[in-house]
Amino acid sequence: MEHISSVINAADSFVWGPWLLLPLLLGTGLFLTFRLSGIQFRYFGKAMSLAFGRRSRQSGEKGEISSYQAMSTALGATVGTGNIVGVALSIHMGGPGSLFWMWVTALVGMASKYSECFLGVRFRTRDKKGELTGGPQVYLIRGIPNRFGWLLSVTFAACAVVATFGVGNMTQSNAIAANLDNTFSVAPWVTAVVIGVMTLIALLGGIKSISKITVFCVPLMIGLYVFGGLYIIAVNYESLPHAIALIFGNALTPHGAGGGLVGSLLMTIQIGVSRSLFSNESGMGTASIPSSIAQTSHPVRQGLVSMTQTFVDTLVVISITGFVIITTGVWEKDDPDVMTSHAFATGLPGNWGGIVVTICLVLLGYSTVLGWAYYGERCIERLGGGTFGITTYRAVFAVACGMGAVAPLTLVWKFSDVMNGIMAIPNLIGLLILSGFVVRETRRYLRHDPSFDATTEEIDRFMGSDPGALDAQIDHQVDLSSDHPALEAVEEPGDPQGPDGPDKVRAGTPGH
Repeated sequence: MEHISSVINAADSFVWGPWLLLPLLLGTGLFLTFRLSGIQFRYFGKAMSLAFGRRSRQSGEKGEISSYQAMSTALGATVGTGNIVGVALSIHMGGPGSLFWMWVTALVGMASKYSECFLGVRFRTRDKKGELTGGPQVYLIRGIPNRFGWLLSVTFAACAVVATFGVGNMTQSNAIAANLDNTFSVAPWVTAVVIGVMTLIALLGGIKSISKITVFCVPLMIGLYVFGGLYIIAVNYESLPHAIALIFGNALTPHGAGGGLVGSLLMTIQIGVSRSLFSNESGMGTASIPSSIAQTSHPVRQGLVSMTQTFVDTLVVISITGFVIITTGVWEKDDPDVMTSHAFATGLPGNWGGIVVTICLVLLGYSTVLGWAYYGERCIERLGGGTFGITTYRAVFAVACGMGAVAPLTLVWKFSDVMNGIMAIPNLIGLLILSGFVVRETRRYLRHDPSFDATTEEIDRFMGSDPGALDAQIDHQVDLSSDHPALEAVEEPGDPQGPDGPDKVRAGTPGH
C-alpha cells in the first residue's frame, strides 16, 4: 500500500505541477474568456434565464432529454462530495486561501464549460445503435478530423473510463460512508453493500432513469443545503469579515490547519485549482456528455445553460461550504472527512446540522455516482465496447462503488486528482484548437438572436445554410471507431440518400 501511495503522490505532483495542468487549465480558461469577449459575464443573465427562467420552457427542439434534465444530470454529477468534503479537505491542506483559487478557476472555467458544451451539441450524432451521443470523445475526432484528433479522442475516452472509478465513484461512496457512520452509526460495510446494489439497479434504466433521479434529488438537496448554510453564516455574521480577510490574505500566504505553515504559494494554488476542477469539472469536458443529448435549438443556448452549472457549483455551493467552515472555526481542529458535518452541527440548533449535511451528501453523492456512470458508458462505447462491454462496466462500477466505502480517504482523493488531470489534458488541447470555430459560430448566432427570443423555426431561417444552423447530425449515424468518422444518412425505404439528403450529410464537418 505504501508503494502504491508513493506512486500516486509522484504522479499527482507531476500532473498538477507548475509546468503542466495548472497553466494549461487556467490559461485555457483565460484564453477562451478573452476570445469569447467575456461571454460568461456579458450573458450571465440570459444564461440564467435559459436555464431556470421562461426561456427554459421553449419547445420543439430535438433531443432525448430536456435541457433542464441535461443540466440537472451534469449538475448532479458535479455537486457532490467535492462541494462538501472536498472543500473541507482543501481548506485543511491549503488553508482558507485555497477557496480564492477555487473562485478564480471557476470564473475563467465558465468560458471553458460554455465551449465544451457548445461543441458537444454542435457535433452530436447517433452511434451505430441509433442512440444520440456526444461529448469530448465525439467532438475531438469530428471537430479535428485527423490522426491527432483521433488520438485526443481515444486518450480522453480511456482516461475518462478510469477516472469514473475515482471522482465519480469511490470518493463519493467513501464520503457517504464516513458521514453515515459519524451521524447515524451506520457501519461502512453496510453502506458499501447498499450503495453498490442500488447503483447497479439504477444503471439498468439508462440516461432517462438517471435524469429522473437527478431532477428530483439535485434541486431539493441543493436548496436544503444552501438554506442551512446561509442560516449559519447569518448567525455568525460577526465572523464574516475575518473569514473574508483569511481567504484573500492567505491566498498568497498559505496556512493550513492549526495555523502552521504547510507549503508554498504553489501548494495553495494547486489545491484550490484541483479541488475546483474536481467539483465543477470546467475544462474536463464531462458535462458536455449529457448536454449533447439535450433538447435545444442551437449549441449556443445549451452552452450558456451549461455554464451556469459552474456558477451554482462553485460560486454558490462551495462558497457557502467554505464560509460555514471558516466562520464556525472548525477548519482549525477537525478532520476533513467530517469537518463540514461538524460545522453545520455547530451552526444549526440541536442535532440538525450533521443530519442535514449527511442527507444532502448521500443524495448528492449518489446522483454524482449515477452521472459519472453514464459518462463512463459513453466512453466505453467510443473505445469499441458493445453491449457486453457496457454491461461489464456497469457491474465493475457498482462493485468499485461499494469498495470505495471502506477504502482509505486520502489515497482515493489523490487517485481522483491524478485521473481528473490526465483526462482534462486532451480536452483542453482540443478546446484551444477548436476555439476559433466556437467563436465564429457563437458570434454568428448572437448577431441574429441577441435576446434569445427566436423560435426553432426562426433560428433555422436566419442561420440559412451555415454548417451550425441545424441539428444535421441528429438524423445521421457515425462510426466513431473509424479514424475519420463521417456522417452517414439513416437510410429509409425508397430514399437511398437518407431523410435529409446529401447536403445535411456535408453539414456535419466544420470544413464546409
